[in-house]
Amino acid sequence: MQPGQDPYGQQPHQDPTAPPPPPAPYGQQPSSGQPYDPYAQPPTSGQPWGQQQPYQDPYAPQPYGQQPYGQQPYGQPSYGGTPMYPNAGYPAPGGQQNTLGLVSMILGIASIPLVCCYLGLPVGIAAVVTGWLGKQKSAQGLANNSGQALAGLICGGIGAVLGILYIVLVIVGLNLPDTY
Repeated sequence: MQPGQDPYGQQPHQDPTAPPPPPAPYGQQPSSGQPYDPYAQPPTSGQPWGQQQPYQDPYAPQPYGQQPYGQQPYGQPSYGGTPMYPNAGYPAPGGQQNTLGLVSMILGIASIPLVCCYLGLPVGIAAVVTGWLGKQKSAQGLANNSGQALAGLICGGIGAVLGILYIVLVIVGLNLPDTY
């Protein structure tokens, strides 16, 4: 491209809002006298052969290391390794750690109906422990779901108490003499 030439193909002192000239109708020759070929190379603008720039597809992939300003496109290997995409499969750094509160709430809610299967006590204890740890994470500012952790703590406590009560009632019921 020569200095002073517009990279977008506009001529100097040309109105950019003006419509382009219409192409020659099909079968007629343009004003240059040669037949119109839509697949032909664009005509040269009087430049000598050695100064012409070769056609370069702007959408073609660039050879490795020739990206502008040192940028690498997505999917290109960085440092010779596998393609890396931003945050591919990894949580954002400094993100919230809400797992303990969520697990506590799920275990706490599940511990109440599991009392009838003798699982209310261990699941309730697990809910209380994870709820306590979730509340500590929330107090440290590492999590933002203290309500879930508190719900898991309370439901887990209820499930553990009901589990103990159920086991006591089963043991007492087995030790009662048959009166009939």
